[in-house]
Amino acid sequence: MASLDLQEQEQLDNLKSFWARWGGWISTLLILGLGAFAAWNGWQWYEREQGAKASTVYDTIEVALEGKDTAKANALWNQMKTDYPRATYTAHAGLLLAQAQAGQVKADDAVKTLEWVATQSQIDNLRDLAQLRLAGVQLEAKRYPQAESALAAVKSSAYAALVADRRGDLAQLQNQPDKAREFYKIAYTTMDEKQSYRSLVEAKLMALGVDTSALVKVELK
Repeated sequence: MASLDLQEQEQLDNLKSFWARWGGWISTLLILGLGAFAAWNGWQWYEREQGAKASTVYDTIEVALEGKDTAKANALWNQMKTDYPRATYTAHAGLLLAQAQAGQVKADDAVKTLEWVATQSQIDNLRDLAQLRLAGVQLEAKRYPQAESALAAVKSSAYAALVADRRGDLAQLQNQPDKAREFYKIAYTTMDEKQSYRSLVEAKLMALGVDTSALVKVELK
């Protein structure tokens, strides 16, 4: 029994010695770990809260645009940029607003809106989509170098076919039919066969004298 007491005492002494040497560090690391965990949870809550508030404003913008009130929608979007710049809904609202602005032949306004989304959105795909739409607006405005710059900024392979299609349009508008054919071929052969837009690309190729039945589907990696 005495031997057991001595062993327990020895273990207790060793624990005290260990804690005296390392206890401060362990406590510090534990506090830092808990603090980081609390900060992460707090940030996640903040992001969700911002997203929920941004979604409410987005809905209001949607209603305003349905009523053709672009001025109100623009004012609300400016509010979103200030209050919720990181929210995904803010980027989506910008894309929606730019579509309305382009439809009302307000190219400069649409360009500014899309440029904000293209540079400020936290989502890669939304930035690429904004660049793709920006290229379309610049093409309509006959700003060809700016359109090419926007297309060059699209990084995702998911948009490769649409980028090729836009480059075909750009070549067409610059009276470069041979170049346009090559870009349209890339678009047609890499685009999903179930995608309805593919039929439009096919029509462009046929108008340039290309037999699409001879083209082989290419799978993008």
